[in-house]
Amino acid sequence: MTEFEFEAQEDPTAEADDWMVGGPEPTMPPHIGEKTATALVTVETAFLASTTALIWLINTYVPTGPLLRMFFPLPIALAYLRWGKRAAWMTAVVAALLLSVLMGPPRSVQFFLPYGILGVILGGCWRSQRGWAHSMGWGVLISALGLFFQIFLLSLLLATNVWLYLNQQVTGILDWLFIKLNLLINPDLWVVQLFAVGLIFVNATLYLLLVHLVASLLFERLKYPIPDPPPWLQAILED
Repeated sequence: MTEFEFEAQEDPTAEADDWMVGGPEPTMPPHIGEKTATALVTVETAFLASTTALIWLINTYVPTGPLLRMFFPLPIALAYLRWGKRAAWMTAVVAALLLSVLMGPPRSVQFFLPYGILGVILGGCWRSQRGWAHSMGWGVLISALGLFFQIFLLSLLLATNVWLYLNQQVTGILDWLFIKLNLLINPDLWVVQLFAVGLIFVNATLYLLLVHLVASLLFERLKYPIPDPPPWLQAILED
């Protein structure tokens, strides 16, 4: 049996507890042989991995803010929707290897944590037809942990405490806010750090919301729709 084994697929809307560690693979048309199917998966995986690496490369040298960042995990999630878990992990790993060759291991690690893992997790949630609350919850957690890891990695590479610098910026924001509110308060260290952690999770939440909205529009055109947004969000979008 080759690396990619295609089995009969059950109803994709059925609940699956093994969405991160396995699950039914896509059903291939009868006229497509096993070798042809394996070659198709390999080619698409390589294409999606190179697309992911190219998006990261362009964003590094031509920063566009959130315009390209929201696409970082989407090719990997698409690989999961089309071919399953193994293809998604291969896409993430190959993209990381490409970035390691083009930009060096630190940049590769910064991509893989969190965006490579995030793409696999989102693809698994969407293929299992989990609601937005489920995929958003996992996504926010992974994005926030990835940002903490990047702060730690940058601190090692730059030989400076990036977290301390972030706390200084947060202190300035709090001082400005207290002055505007006419409050003569000097924020304690634990308040500053708690506010910094809160900002990281708020940033991750807004980022994941943007990724879900883009994926909802993009994947629907590709005939791989993700679950519908919650009713309150649908009402806002319709207005």
